Amino acid sequence: MLKDCQMIFKFEPLLKQTLWGGDRIIPFKHLDLQMERVGESWEISGVKDQETIVANGPHKGKRLNQLVSELKGQLVGEENYQRLGNEFPLLIKFIDACQDLSIQVHPNDEVARRHGKPHGKTEMWYCLGLDDKKTGRQENRERIPLLYNGLKQEMTPEEYKSMVANDTITDALASYEAYEGEVFYIPAGRIHAIGAGCFVLEIQQTSDVTYRIYDYKRKDKNGNYRELHTHQASESIDFTVRDNYRIDYTPEKNGGSPLINTPDFTTAIYDLQEPMTLDYSDLDSFIILIAVKGEGKLNCDGEESSFRMGDTVLIPATAKEVKVEGEVKFIETFV
Repeated sequence: MLKDCQMIFKFEPLLKQTLWGGDRIIPFKHLDLQMERVGESWEISGVKDQETIVANGPHKGKRLNQLVSELKGQLVGEENYQRLGNEFPLLIKFIDACQDLSIQVHPNDEVARRHGKPHGKTEMWYCLGLDDKKTGRQENRERIPLLYNGLKQEMTPEEYKSMVANDTITDALASYEAYEGEVFYIPAGRIHAIGAGCFVLEIQQTSDVTYRIYDYKRKDKNGNYRELHTHQASESIDFTVRDNYRIDYTPEKNGGSPLINTPDFTTAIYDLQEPMTLDYSDLDSFIILIAVKGEGKLNCDGEESSFRMGDTVLIPATAKEVKVEGEVKFIETFV
């Protein structure tokens, strides 16, 4: 049994104000704060020097990786702990982009280690809704925001560098309208970017390694162009062209729909209007549940917690089942 019997962990969000940030995260998470240009909310993070802090229960006030080092396999799963040690393996974010974010790529483990980083980064996006009543934001319905994911035409590394230099790289990228419920997988090596107006949930490996490919010739507050990583990016890019980069799935009312199953993380989406018990008796991993719409409550081994849009909770690997009640849509992820 888990030390001190805590079965539902919530964390203080790490809010990041950015030049490109918007105004949707604060109301989405029901926070009583006055902050402008909040571009990201790091919900669960084990990134060094940017760890989230436990907000409830007997472990309140502890950093996430401190929690992992104390509880070990009881928290993250025995195999995960043996493989990954005291660094929590996933980073969960909400991202609100009021401007186009830079076009970028993340390296795989091999390239990252060549540049002195412990590992690369694979991630996914779930597009959140544009509901004025929920967020308090007046959306421009004339334009659905776009995001980029993958190449739509074949090119060589030399052609890639040329297109970056002459400002035409976006012409080579596959673009998608970011409607609510759209899901995109971004494995290491895939070029991608979040466009102005996008509001997404991001699930990724714990890594902050990003190679910036193109930044629209924008300047920072000091009048300087932001650094590009053209050489490192060219080593990292997967130049494979696919017909579709969207994850197609069939939503299931009062059930779960699988989204992504990889060595880095597995995800599913649930849309419940009636109670459901999630069975984790055969799973040797922590579970993260992220509410993206509605509200309800969770019960794990007799411990109850509210669970509503904007909430992210961590369930330890010792949990056998979680009961969910209410009308709530949420993402489940584990390793």
